[in-house]
Amino acid sequence: MSKVRSRLGEDRLTALSRIASHALRHEPARYGLTLDANGWVAIDAFIAALGRTDPRWQGLVAADFQEMIAASAKTRHEIDADRIRAIYGHSVPGRLTHDPIAPPAILFHGTSPQAAELILRDGLKPMSRQYVHLSPTREVALDVGRRKVKAPSLLVVDAAGAFIAGHHFYRGNDLIWLADAVPPPFIRRDEPTRP
Repeated sequence: MSKVRSRLGEDRLTALSRIASHALRHEPARYGLTLDANGWVAIDAFIAALGRTDPRWQGLVAADFQEMIAASAKTRHEIDADRIRAIYGHSVPGRLTHDPIAPPAILFHGTSPQAAELILRDGLKPMSRQYVHLSPTREVALDVGRRKVKAPSLLVVDAAGAFIAGHHFYRGNDLIWLADAVPPPFIRRDEPTRP
């Protein structure tokens, strides 16, 4: 999180971001929330739910969520008027809709060497997620891959070619692009640059 002066303070903004991700991405029912078909919930309802769940969150106001989003290094949530939602990473039933948009020419995917072999053969699929997650740079993809293994494999996705062929891509945030799926012809192993 970046340094932000707020009434909550940096640590509480971080904690609020974590609980918002949990509630809006994974277990809204645990907080007594019902998301609409696109993952939105009224901010007032969310504030009330958090206050009922944990007394630490009583007294939240809508501006706290604006500050939470502004302070986060990764944009995980968005606000539209009086409602909030998580942008990506949902494990709740139902699929959130996004508007397709032309992606960068190339995107990247960091994963384990074993998974890379399967992906090269079968393509990228969302598995337990709603969308395939892709990265705009090699560095970001390798960071993602390192969450799974110490030495990840890096795959290059011909996103422009896949988009032209009719496969949909969606902007998650500055560090994440989403896709329904990417077939094998548009994926290759990254070849290290030779000096």
